[in-house]
Amino acid sequence: MNTSEFLNITSLIVPDRTAVIFDGRRITYSDLALRVAKLANALRQLGVEKGDRIATMEVNCNEHIETYFAAAKLDAIYVPINFRASQSELEYMLNDSSPTVLLAGSRYTDMIELISSKVESLKALIVIDGVAEGWHTYERIVDSAPDDEIYPESDEDDLTMLMFTAGTTGFPKGVMLSHDSFSSYILSNVSPPDMEVEEKNILTVPLYHIAGVQAVMAAVYGGRTLIIQRQFEPVEWMTLVEQEKANRAMMVPTMLKMILDHQEFQNHDLSSLEVITYGAAPMPLEVIRRAIAMLPGTFFINAFGQTETAATITMLPPEDHILEGSDEEIEVKLKRLTSIGKPLEDVEVRIVSDEGKQVELGETGEIVARGSRLMKGYWKQEQATAEALRGGWLYTGDLGYFDEDGYIFLSGRAKDFIKRGGEMVSPEEVEQVLHSHPAIDEAAIIGVPDLDWGERVRAIVVAKSGETIDSSEVIEYCRSRLSSFKKPESVVVVDELPRNPLGKVLKRILRENYNYPIVG
Repeated sequence: MNTSEFLNITSLIVPDRTAVIFDGRRITYSDLALRVAKLANALRQLGVEKGDRIATMEVNCNEHIETYFAAAKLDAIYVPINFRASQSELEYMLNDSSPTVLLAGSRYTDMIELISSKVESLKALIVIDGVAEGWHTYERIVDSAPDDEIYPESDEDDLTMLMFTAGTTGFPKGVMLSHDSFSSYILSNVSPPDMEVEEKNILTVPLYHIAGVQAVMAAVYGGRTLIIQRQFEPVEWMTLVEQEKANRAMMVPTMLKMILDHQEFQNHDLSSLEVITYGAAPMPLEVIRRAIAMLPGTFFINAFGQTETAATITMLPPEDHILEGSDEEIEVKLKRLTSIGKPLEDVEVRIVSDEGKQVELGETGEIVARGSRLMKGYWKQEQATAEALRGGWLYTGDLGYFDEDGYIFLSGRAKDFIKRGGEMVSPEEVEQVLHSHPAIDEAAIIGVPDLDWGERVRAIVVAKSGETIDSSEVIEYCRSRLSSFKKPESVVVVDELPRNPLGKVLKRILRENYNYPIVG
């Protein structure tokens, strides 16, 4: 199924329903479909042909959505670019993807002009907001274009999106996603529009990230109203939820924690929220427990996936977030809250050894997945593709294990796992313990090279406001709750942890800054 059908279907069923609320503007589904048709014609007039790439670089806005669906109609390939990219990163991604057209916000035009002459594929530049010399203006080309219907030929396995991973080392890789990468998930997990049921989904995660794209696809196919936030800001988020009566939200753990910690939290009515989906980074147990307590009536879903899987592959459902029952039942649920749930029905997930063999129950290995919606490979990178896709399975690079009830627990990234004296230490396991310490606000675990042990465990922690951290006490706190070899052997207190825009701790930077030997 070509993903452009998502919008076609919804605009026929609920044409007058608001599709997008952004920056004080409201766009119905029929208007959105019309704008997409006109943009597709405008892009074709600018020289876009089947298989061409169309790139965007801008904060969240309705133009992202319109450009993607216009690209799908043209059988072109959509390339969302991280708007935080440096000039060298941008030059690399543009030359790697070779777009015919680049659409960008006015704040990025100066940087783009410095490198545009080095990107030979570019035929046209379009400024999304305002004007720029030598650039087409988005609204002008949409207004002046015909609204002739364009019927795409691409379907299912054909490439529809090239999404660069937010790599922590080197330049990012372009992940090739097909129409089926999205449609197989959406058709299996999202209900089509209901004329009697209206839902509003606040969109905060960036649209260059798979979580943002997945949220858009689900909202459009489901006939939901998207409330778009340019970039996450806690007070604006709470205000939008309150004013627009948002029912759904997708958040990363850092965002949720910022909401709960904010002094304005009690001043906003967030009772309209029915579902909060979280993911993209590990969720500390203490944060999700607070969220459950502080947002009564809201159901929570933990969705796990990555760019290469195109969408969620495992899920911890709402019922596993309801902390009710006997002491024993609540203890089981608290344990499950640290998991990523169970595999979805339309994808097969296994945990395998270094040799690719399925490991025993409870044994740690690499999480691998198989299904029609996984990536087609990495753009122009055959070796990287061959390493990630083996025998029809995607090797995710994430380590974990199955428990006896079929729940998957993460142990960390393969490259982050610590090998101490022949024993394997899961950073996530130690971090969960540190997050439960009453004086610690945030924590990360890294391995420090050691001649005797190979690696030793170091904790990098941030103190809660008004608290003082005693390193010896923290080490003892962990020793009493973990096997001795897993406890941190040194503790470094910092003001904040380095994170990427979606809240993932940048372990590479921590290793670079705190890689000195542990004495004693």
